[in-house]
Amino acid sequence: MKSSSARPGRVFIIRLEHGDVIHECLERFAAEQGIRHAALTLHGGADAGSVLVTGPRDGRSPPPIAPQTTTLDDVHEVVGTGTIFPDANGTPILHVHLACGRGRETICGCIRTGVKTWHVLEVILTELLGSTARRLPDPASGFELLAP
Repeated sequence: MKSSSARPGRVFIIRLEHGDVIHECLERFAAEQGIRHAALTLHGGADAGSVLVTGPRDGRSPPPIAPQTTTLDDVHEVVGTGTIFPDANGTPILHVHLACGRGRETICGCIRTGVKTWHVLEVILTELLGSTARRLPDPASGFELLAP
């Protein structure tokens, strides 16, 4: 385990609107506000056609890992949590996982491949100050891993 500390900074209350692509909007917002490190929670709706990464296609293959994706076939209620940390170039990168439910079925995954807001999605974003953590390439896994 690796860790570091940070302290809370500004808190933002954000409403995404119908058709907004979550990761694009929140990364743009972070860049515009000068946010490099943050924690966030989200809830609202995801539209049909949204795509989630729902695991690796084969968890035993060497990198690069091929993602398994799932496309939402209808509107879903969502709740999620995530972080923003800069990559090696200083660009704020969002990492969010959502649980998406409809009726008695739920699917969970990463939103990086494009989840669209259905009518409204509410976000509470808390800036983290005093952190030097970044997402850095890890040759062993092929991922950009958090380096606290």
